[in-house]
This record gives sequence, structure tokens and C-alpha cells, in this order.
Amino acid sequence: MSISSGLAFRLSRSVLSTIPPPIPRAKAWGSAYIPLPGRPLLDMSQGVPGSPPPEILLQALAKTSSSPLSSGYCHVLGEPKLRSAFAQEMKTVYGQNADITAEDIAITSGCNMAFIATVMCLADAGDEVVLPVPWYFNHHMSLNLLSIKSVPLYTRSDNGFLPSPVECEKLITSKTKAIALVTPNNPTGAIYSPALIAEFTELARQNNIVLIVDETYRDFVEDYPPHNLFSPTQSEIRDPSWSWRSNFIHLFSFSKSYAFPGHRLGLVAASPELLQHLTTTLDCLQICAPRPPQLALADSSLLSELRASILESAKALESRHEIFRRSLPPGWAIGSQGGYFAFVKHPFQHVTSLEFCQRLAQELGVLVLPAQFFWHEQDELQRRAFGLSEDGWDRWIRFSVANVDDEKVLEVCDRLRECQAHFG
Repeated sequence: MSISSGLAFRLSRSVLSTIPPPIPRAKAWGSAYIPLPGRPLLDMSQGVPGSPPPEILLQALAKTSSSPLSSGYCHVLGEPKLRSAFAQEMKTVYGQNADITAEDIAITSGCNMAFIATVMCLADAGDEVVLPVPWYFNHHMSLNLLSIKSVPLYTRSDNGFLPSPVECEKLITSKTKAIALVTPNNPTGAIYSPALIAEFTELARQNNIVLIVDETYRDFVEDYPPHNLFSPTQSEIRDPSWSWRSNFIHLFSFSKSYAFPGHRLGLVAASPELLQHLTTTLDCLQICAPRPPQLALADSSLLSELRASILESAKALESRHEIFRRSLPPGWAIGSQGGYFAFVKHPFQHVTSLEFCQRLAQELGVLVLPAQFFWHEQDELQRRAFGLSEDGWDRWIRFSVANVDDEKVLEVCDRLRECQAHFG
């Protein structure tokens, strides 16, 4: 009996107009590679931890997963003990005087859930959210599914792919509801300084809109704090009565810092008044985040113990970035680097990164993501209209340096040297 491939119904226009997930597309390129002895597929595509969680965390997860208490629902905003413990943990990152309480915290099923549930509270169909380009594709996809317009804020390689508050201000209209940043950035790895984040916060305050900052990779920077917005003594916002709860929303993912992306935990830090409404969107999307990892991390002593592991991982990743930087073949240019990623321009003119990455995976067994996954195809026309076009814009590639160990970074760079024979 044959199965019909046709659907007897119409699909959502929002789904049809949203790009398919880029990672499976890239993985398909890798599956076409035929490994040889000593030449496995080297995967630097998806941003995933390159090592497993610490043993103490695995033991805690085993204990909570086997507990009958973890099988039921918890509060839609998360386990109260975890919300309280993580409010304290955030003070190790943002300073002991950081004004963060358990009532400011919501736990979500990953950071993508945190983003979409938050945006559903802020904007309606037809509204606008400003995203720096290159953008994190899941942010753009989520907005498109909600019929919210992604307004591109173009960045340049000669400025390290840092977004400009001055250029951003030109994009704000009566339909603008938020500016959404990611720092350290995905895909470029650019690290936004506390001063730059404060400039965007001030811009949002002056225009009565929200600044959303996704800080998934915040633990992989050299200098703490990543910004001063949580400090009651900060002086970067002009209004002395300003509170971060008025127009700043912090997003976080447990996946990278705690090396367990499969357990799906994210976080929103925002005004309790906003979290009342977030309860509505989260109740429809998740009911509650997975309980075993929440219960495991609800132990404040475990969080303190894991902080040493996080710092060790950050130091190892910093060293790996340096190995990658030193080992790249001549002609390859790093535009920005930090967190999990390096954004690199390949040297082969007239070969787009989309074509290059597909062939690199299939012929040489190196899997990375092309820049075209992180913006609209028609964006180049808009960039020219804004006077922001630059040569080789379509030759940038995202390397996820965190995915592999130091030895594999060297192997990847060795294979990149072979590209001259294939593309030169």
C-alpha cells in the first residue's frame, strides 16, 4: 500500500516563509563525506560543548532523574530553590552587589524557549525587533514564525562585527518593540563591551523599548562583569532613577556553561511584573522546564563547586582559540573571535561560503557553517543601499572552536591548507 506524499491541507504561511533549520542542512553535507583511515569527519558546525559535564554534575543528575519527585510538574517559572540559588550564582558573575532576586528569575526549556516566550510578551504580528547582522538564525526564525519583522542592523568586519547604537537609532520606528543582542556573539564571536551594552540600554530607554541581551556564552570571556546593568551603583545610564527591570531583559542558557545541552535549561531575568505575563506564554509552550536538571542545580553548594569547572573550561577554550588563530593557513582572515566561535573569511574569491562549506564537508571532511545561514539572501542589496557593502562579504564562515579538542583544531587547520588544491 503506497503512502501519498501530498497534504490535504494548507500549511501556515509563517512556517513556509521561515528558513528550514540550518544545522540539519549542514549535517547532510557531512554525511556525504566518506571517511578514510585517520581522516574522520571534523565537526566545527554546531555550538556544543566539546567535553561532558563534570562527574559531580552527572552524579547529581543521576540522583534527581531516578527520584519520583522529579516526575511531576513544578511551578511554570521553575523550581523555587533553583531560582533562589541561581540569583545568588549570578552575583559571582555580575558582582556581589548585583540587584538580582529569585523573583526576577524564570527557568525555561532552553534559551531559545526563553527568547520566543519573551518576545511573545512584547510584540504583536507586524511589530519589529532589531537584530544585528549576522544574526543568530533561531532568533530570526522565531520572529518570523510570530509574524514579527526582523529589522537588520548591519555590522562590518573592519569594526569587528560590533553593532553601532548610532546606526541602530536610525532603524527605530513606532513599530519597534525591542533590540535583541547576543554577546559573546553567535555567529561572529564578537564580545560587546560593558560600555557598548550600556549605550544600547540607554538607546532603548530613550525610545521606551526593550533591550534583550542573550548572554548564553557569558562565562567564556576574560573579564567580569560582562556589564554593569545589574549594579545599583552603575552610572552609565543617564537617568539616575533608572532600574534594569524597567527595560532590560537578560537571557541565559545552562547548556554551554554546564555542558549539558540535552537537558534543555534556559533562563530569563526580568522584572517580576513581566514574569507574570511570561507565565502565560510559558504555560502554553512548556508548562515547566525539565525537573531533573533543575533539582540537580538547585543545590547552591553544587553551583559553587561547578564554578571552578566553568572557569577551567573557559581557560581551555581561550587557549584553543589561540591555537586556532596561530594555526590558520596564510590568506585566511579572522574578523572576530570569542565565546564559542570564530568568524573567518576564506581566501578563495568568486567562491561563496555556501558553496565552499558544502564542498569542504563533502571533499575534505571539515564541517562548518557558511555566513549565508546568518542573514537574508537579499541583504546584500540593502547593505549597498545603506553604503555598508564590502568585498568578500559572502566569504565568511563560522567555526565553532568549542566543539573539538586542541588536536582536532590542528587537524582542521591542516585540512584547510589542502583547500588550495581544491579551490585555488
